[in-house]
Amino acid sequence: MTTGNGRSLPPAALAICLLASACLPAQEKALPMVYQDDFEKGADAWRPSDKEAWKIVKTDRGNVYSQFKKRSKYEPPHRSPYNFSILSGVYVGDFELRVKVKSTHPDYGHRDVCLFFGYQDPAHFHYVHLGKKTDAHANQIFIVNDAARTKITTKTTPGTDWDDRWHDVKIVRRTGDGTIEVYFDDMRTPAMVAKDETFTWGEVGLGSFDDTGDWDNFQLRGLKVEKPAPQQEAQ
Repeated sequence: MTTGNGRSLPPAALAICLLASACLPAQEKALPMVYQDDFEKGADAWRPSDKEAWKIVKTDRGNVYSQFKKRSKYEPPHRSPYNFSILSGVYVGDFELRVKVKSTHPDYGHRDVCLFFGYQDPAHFHYVHLGKKTDAHANQIFIVNDAARTKITTKTTPGTDWDDRWHDVKIVRRTGDGTIEVYFDDMRTPAMVAKDETFTWGEVGLGSFDDTGDWDNFQLRGLKVEKPAPQQEAQ
């Protein structure tokens, strides 16, 4: 192994590098890029729950994908977020999702944005609620499994300290052991952790429970999967 200037590493340094690489968790090794979007060409790849609640907005940082209506016309089949837009037709198992987000709602206790994954249909998915103050229904990781959303978080924070600036969010999903990790600005220490093996594949998405927010610089790395064919009912 050589350094950037073409020199070979000393044997001891080489051994350390190889050992460190071998000891990296599988999710730390770069997953292949599946999809990325800066929204400069629009948002045709995305499937909103309410088309009237989303639009492309030109800003001083370029185009952003804006969910601008607090209360959309969408009615979920079970108690769960009203505002979301799904990356259409891209199914992943293990993944790492990174995105920039800015909450655009006036400050209050449940000011939030949400991210969705393992999305199979409106009644079956996981989502992360990044809320201003934590309680049983805010600032948690949830599952919607043909019933009202249920908290599955094993670790969270006192709240997501929203302001009017852009923030970095990362979600890491490992289906082998059900791990879900959510990072907010600090990309080394997860703000939230959960374990759930209910949905091991699905689409991903962006949105809010019933607030507003802008999104940019979306990146999805992961292992693509084919959507399973619907099971036929027994005759």
